[in-house]
Amino acid sequence: MIGLMTVIKINAITVPPDSGDELARRFAARAGAVDGQDGFEGFELLKPTDERTTWLVVTRWRDEESFAAWLNSPAFGQGHRSQAEREGGHAPPPVGVSSELWSYEPAGGSAAQPG
Repeated sequence: MIGLMTVIKINAITVPPDSGDELARRFAARAGAVDGQDGFEGFELLKPTDERTTWLVVTRWRDEESFAAWLNSPAFGQGHRSQAEREGGHAPPPVGVSSELWSYEPAGGSAAQPG
């Protein structure tokens, strides 16, 4: 499989302790917005299960070019607009207090086999 590579982009979003549910609600409201993008392989929103307040948005892409094309596409801007904005209203205040983009590629691992 030479030439095939998965790129993983993780947006680490820190929110106030009582704002995680709002972050999840906003992501649910735009579920599927990136699904049809060329090179998109998958998405997960990971909620912390301890005292942390950083949620992880994990996306997988065929390659860097696919991710960059999505960032520069009209779909990116549309997918990041709130429901209120899409209906002509004003954007709600941000939920996150900070975010950081991390980039990874698989370097090993395993998958469960059907039993």
